Amino acid sequence: MTGKTLVYGDHVDTDVIIPARYLNTADPKELAAHCMEDIDKDFLKKLSPGDFVVAGVNFGCGSSREHAPLALKAAGVSCVIAKSFARIFYRNALNIGLPIIISSMDIAQGDHVEADLERGTLTNVTRNIQESFPPFPPFLQTVIASGGLLNSLEGGKL
Repeated sequence: MTGKTLVYGDHVDTDVIIPARYLNTADPKELAAHCMEDIDKDFLKKLSPGDFVVAGVNFGCGSSREHAPLALKAAGVSCVIAKSFARIFYRNALNIGLPIIISSMDIAQGDHVEADLERGTLTNVTRNIQESFPPFPPFLQTVIASGGLLNSLEGGKL
């Protein structure tokens, strides 16, 4: 996967990713329409399908809601890169098929990055740096490629 980056700070919580006032729906399109609006009102204008969200430590902290990774995925985010993730966000993201990468790579707003989930490589094309990360096990690669755990199970891929 390849795209440009939208960079945010530490402790981006689920209430910022998708504000609680929109939790009366699970419709991905509706959630996408309000994704990140409390932290970046121009998020959807800046985002192109396939782009990456990059953040500091503890991305996805706060309340446990599957709506947060679903909103990011439905908005067109292909992957989230952060120095660390809240554990429940980590699991929820993988369960809905949103790839996440733990990395401390130097990435700035608008950098062009490439991620190879099978090989476990992250490349900042803009800065000409590459980093390895532990690739997901085959089971999780299947879940991600299928668009989530339910799709994997319904499609008989697991």
